Amino acid sequence: MEYMSQEGYDKLVAELRQLESVELPRVREAIAEARDKGDLSENFEYHAAKREQARLLGRIRFKQRVLEFARVIDTKRLGSDVVGLLTRVEMTNLRNGARMAYTIVSPHEANLREGKISVKSPVAQALLNKSVGDVVEVRVPAGVQQLRIESITL
Repeated sequence: MEYMSQEGYDKLVAELRQLESVELPRVREAIAEARDKGDLSENFEYHAAKREQARLLGRIRFKQRVLEFARVIDTKRLGSDVVGLLTRVEMTNLRNGARMAYTIVSPHEANLREGKISVKSPVAQALLNKSVGDVVEVRVPAGVQQLRIESITL
């Protein structure tokens, strides 16, 4: 079971449609053009197009499987008293005083540039089910960090 936001689900559906309706027909057309050029045993374009088709089919199957097991979370039923999936957490690094804010999302929606971290990341795992004011220790590649939760919102 893969829980995600409606936005993340819609994005995955759009990516799957793009792959199936635009990318795959383009690759199939490239295979047909390369096949028309003659000897397939030494035809680089044909082999490259077949590899691309295999890669695309793998991505399509992966996205189909994710969507098959995806469940959209109703944000109206979530509380903001503890850290959980789809909550935005503001925290302070107690070592250097730096403040940061992240939204905890499914691994398929994670995007650090947008401030979205995977629920499976070490930071999110340490924060889950904690409340405002709690101090958590997180083991990251740079060592152990202590983070104090300042606020939790949806």
